[in-house]
Amino acid sequence: MGGGGSEPLDYKHGQFLGPWGNLGSQTQKGIVTYSLSANRQRPFAGATSAAIFNTYRRSRAQFLYVVPPLVLGYMLIDWANEKNHYYNSKEGRMHDTEAAEEATGGGTVRA
Repeated sequence: MGGGGSEPLDYKHGQFLGPWGNLGSQTQKGIVTYSLSANRQRPFAGATSAAIFNTYRRSRAQFLYVVPPLVLGYMLIDWANEKNHYYNSKEGRMHDTEAAEEATGGGTVRA
């Protein structure tokens, strides 16, 4: 059928149909299009005040989903650090050797 040309043809009638989106139909009437110049638009009008209130509203809605796990995680890490400092202190090492002696009845512990 057509040999690679860029103009779409109506093969039944042999006439140009028009560009894409306007395929040979009559022009529509009664449609009014308004536009505003790009330098007259204000895309960020009120964005700073809206951002503050929206951030507060969204944060308040997510508070119970975020804060409790963070608090529990902090408490867990704090407990683990204290336990680590205890085990690496003189008292912790003494406690560890006493526990090993009690477990083995005064013998040696196999590694």
